[in-house]
Amino acid sequence: MAVFLVLGSVISLQFGAAFASQLFGQIGAPGATALRLGIAALLLAVVVRPKFRQETVVLGMTMAGMNGTFYLALERIPLGVAVTIEFLGPLGLAAVLSRRPRDFVWVGLALAGVVILGVREYTGAKLDLVGVALALFAAVFWACYVLAGRKLATAGLGTGGLAGASLIAAALTLPYGLSTAGAALFEPKMLLLGTVVALMASAIPYTLEIKALKTLQASTFGVVLALEPAAAALAGAVLLGQHLSVVSLGAIALVITAGVGAALRKAPAPRETPAPRDADLVLPVPQ
Repeated sequence: MAVFLVLGSVISLQFGAAFASQLFGQIGAPGATALRLGIAALLLAVVVRPKFRQETVVLGMTMAGMNGTFYLALERIPLGVAVTIEFLGPLGLAAVLSRRPRDFVWVGLALAGVVILGVREYTGAKLDLVGVALALFAAVFWACYVLAGRKLATAGLGTGGLAGASLIAAALTLPYGLSTAGAALFEPKMLLLGTVVALMASAIPYTLEIKALKTLQASTFGVVLALEPAAAALAGAVLLGQHLSVVSLGAIALVITAGVGAALRKAPAPRETPAPRDADLVLPVPQ
């Protein structure tokens, strides 16, 4: 049952990203980022009192960077490809922290998949290199986010620290969002869609994963998390009409295999509780 909860979280997260990309034509990626983070931060602030400390500020900065670069990447490359490239961040971090040479094999396998995606033609045109670069920046921010999230969690700041970090992330992205989207950011339709994105990409995944992690081992969580590129490809095909070629799907499968392999080969460690991966959620341990 817990595995299905995490799987539901992964699907909800990626379909939320697909809905967010539909906002790009009206308010742009910066506007969508600001709207999503702003609404999510307000929702969290209503539920719990925000806490502010050094760990909160660092986490908020990584959240803003991760979401900002990822959404900019979605303007240029398909959702499934962007998530696949971004997944290199936590996967590479897990290998580095493990200090075991064999784990670099999984990183190499994932990198091979990303390289294939980078040179493969998509709907008659090669992938936008700027979009690929932005997704790689998002991967770096995701790795930094993992470290910052773990620091916040071990500092005992809890959900209050998460709420504070979300407010900081929203404050950092709002000026750029306003400069590109203007008053359109506050139109009823945009606010409604932004709320849907905030719920699907934040509230729902958080609730499902927290319930699942009461009984689910971290290694199993990592295996299910590795399915994110596949879920992203599915969401892109269903909602955005982004149908990938067989070769591109094979490249995504390489990254998924690397993620599953890295999770299964991890040595047993003291029990820690990882939290959902997303801009509004703390991820205390690398996946």
